[in-house]
Amino acid sequence: MAFLDARPVFPGHCLLVPRAHHETLADLPADLVEPVFAAAQRLALAVEAGMGADGTFVALNNRVSQSVPHLHVHVVPRRRKDGLRGFFWPRQKYESDEAMEAAADAVRAALRDHAG
Repeated sequence: MAFLDARPVFPGHCLLVPRAHHETLADLPADLVEPVFAAAQRLALAVEAGMGADGTFVALNNRVSQSVPHLHVHVVPRRRKDGLRGFFWPRQKYESDEAMEAAADAVRAALRDHAG
């Protein structure tokens, strides 16, 4: 199910939600992953076309910054020079190549531990 965000970043900003309650992406059953993201793809195309946008920003928060504890995907129409700069948070560099490799190793290890 999709509906307009009551406090949009830009007009046409939609939220896509599964009807069944799932709090985060990790809680979404495997058999719903494809339907939810296929719907997000379809909605992104519709928002872009319907709003005459240059593209869309598609985002999903998990716990942090998730103002409603129900899985929801934001589809925001974007236009060149619309004032948004990349993501909504400040970007930063790794302290070193070693710090970057340590982060990559930690994620790889977690993927191995949770493979399935």
